[in-house]
Amino acid sequence: MARGPSGRIVIEVDPNLKRDLHAVLAADGVTLKDWFLQRVADFIVEHRQPSLPGIASFRPTYEEPSLRAAEDRAFYRTSAAPESRQHTQ
Repeated sequence: MARGPSGRIVIEVDPNLKRDLHAVLAADGVTLKDWFLQRVADFIVEHRQPSLPGIASFRPTYEEPSLRAAEDRAFYRTSAAPESRQHTQ
């Protein structure tokens, strides 16, 4: 695959895989570009300094995050939120 000096990355994938990927990303409110850049950042960090199990690693952001139109996942919890539970003493 050719590599040029531009900032573009072009790959050919199965159309069904592309459709499925876009559907999952859209459901999560993430663009393909944002998802890809985050995975690249994670990959580079991991290869520069392997992480230890159970320790969170710093993930650099190469671009300002885009706005997302998505509901908070906490809205769909099946159990009562901690602040709504009665505490007995």
